[in-house]
Amino acid sequence: MSGFLAVLLKEFAHIRRDRSTIVFVLIIPALQLMIFGYAIDVTIENIPLVVYDLDGRSDSRRLTEALVNSGTFRIEDRVQDAEAFRRALTSGKAKAGVLIPADYSERLLHGEQAHLQVLIDGSDSQVATTALNTVNLLVNQFAVERARGIAMQRNMAPARDDVGDPVLAIEVRSRLLYNPSLESARFFVPGLVAIILQLVLLFLTSFSIVRELEMGTLEQLFVTPVSRGGLLFGKLTPYALLAFLELMIVLTVMTTIFAVPINGSIPLLLGLSALFIVTVLGLGLLISTLATSQLQSMQFSFLVMLPSVLLSGFMFPRAEMPLPIYLISMVLPVTYFLEILRGIILRGADLIDLIPHVIGLSVICLIILTLSLTRFRKQVA
Repeated sequence: MSGFLAVLLKEFAHIRRDRSTIVFVLIIPALQLMIFGYAIDVTIENIPLVVYDLDGRSDSRRLTEALVNSGTFRIEDRVQDAEAFRRALTSGKAKAGVLIPADYSERLLHGEQAHLQVLIDGSDSQVATTALNTVNLLVNQFAVERARGIAMQRNMAPARDDVGDPVLAIEVRSRLLYNPSLESARFFVPGLVAIILQLVLLFLTSFSIVRELEMGTLEQLFVTPVSRGGLLFGKLTPYALLAFLELMIVLTVMTTIFAVPINGSIPLLLGLSALFIVTVLGLGLLISTLATSQLQSMQFSFLVMLPSVLLSGFMFPRAEMPLPIYLISMVLPVTYFLEILRGIILRGADLIDLIPHVIGLSVICLIILTLSLTRFRKQVA
């Protein structure tokens, strides 16, 4: 133990001078715990619902009010045509849709069984199961209460089927879209593509530049006649090509091993993936301008990755997050790319369905690239 006290005091002095380490060890974990503690909620509520009511009378209105009053659903939109109804589901704007036929009230009035079509986005098995169970429970309860009232008034069955047998007044015809078997892999695997792509690119880009800075080779490039644009393009292009190769590998694994088919346009998927790759490259460049060592680069990358996993909608529904946390999730590039991947791969969404997410990712990309290039120019100067 000779010299133990001297080394101990030396390390404490080193930690005291390294303020970034103190911040990451003492302050950042507490902040992350508070943010994630409020953000993570596995309770499924306020599922966005689109209503296509062809009946429009009091019976149909009471039914939709019962769905909303359950607390499980919130009406995202009331549409007037079948195309808008379909778009609301393929775009991911709504996770469930209720189609009330034009003869709904008429059949109830004449003692016939009324039919109700419910379409549920099955890509997220947790949300789909909750929606399906709630709809079945509420509609059955609704039908039983109606049956009890009619039976007491008329002393007869409230409704009969086509062969004359007594049945409940309302029949729910549910259909799970995009993931009928409710396999969790269908939901999580496309999300893993985005998370893995960001993780690898972020660490590769930021570590590469910081490592060259520590070794002094980056300073040697600064004094060459290579322009700043040429320097950046030359350094980042190989990582973009590697990212595309990685994308092809993980998509191949997804479709072959996990049997998750790509239902949408592959060229659209690759084009929007290129936008995400450029965004993450810019984010890695920004981290490299903030960090002065590979340790700091790893700390900053970790600071980005943990919110990307927990706040982007990869594991927990963003709709259940408090408003401040929800707004924080909107500055994460992977939030928009997750919706793009799940939209194209699972729902077969087209560009029109994905416009809000494409615009969001484009804006984030522009902001990150502007900050990265500005910081890099200051470093070069």
